[in-house]
Amino acid sequence: MKKNILVHLVLFISIASSAQKLSPKGMTVLQSIENMFTALANTDTTAFKQSCTGDVKFYEYGQIWTIDTLIQKVMQSKSIPDFKRINSFEFINTTINNKTAWVTYYLQSAITRNGKEEMIKWMETVILIKEKTEWKITVLHSTRLIK
Repeated sequence: MKKNILVHLVLFISIASSAQKLSPKGMTVLQSIENMFTALANTDTTAFKQSCTGDVKFYEYGQIWTIDTLIQKVMQSKSIPDFKRINSFEFINTTINNKTAWVTYYLQSAITRNGKEEMIKWMETVILIKEKTEWKITVLHSTRLIK
C-alpha cells in the first residue's frame, strides 16, 4: 500500500513539475506562436506576416529561410484542393525577459493532401520580440523528429 502511494506521489510530482505555470503574458506569447501556425495552415499570408518580424529567420532542414521562402512553400499547398493541416502543441519551456521570449515545444501536424493523411512531428525553439503590444516571431529553429 505504501509503495503504491509512493509511486503515485512520484508520478504526480513529475507531471506537475513538467507542466508550465504561465502568467497572462506567458499565455500571450504561446498564443502568438499558435496564431502564426494557424495563419500558415489557412494560407493567410497577411496574418502570417503580421505574426513575424520583418527580418524573421526560419532554420529548417539545415537551411535558412526568410519569410518569403516560407510563404512560397505555403502557397504551394494552396494549389492542393484537399489540403488541410491541423497543429497541436506541447509546450516544454517558456522564458520571458523584458521584451524577449524563448519558447521550446513539440509540434505535431496532421497534414492531409491528395486524399492521404500524414502525421509529422517536430521539436522547435522560437524567439519572439515584443513590438509595441504584440509578440512577434524573429527566429524559429525546427528539428523534424523521425517516426
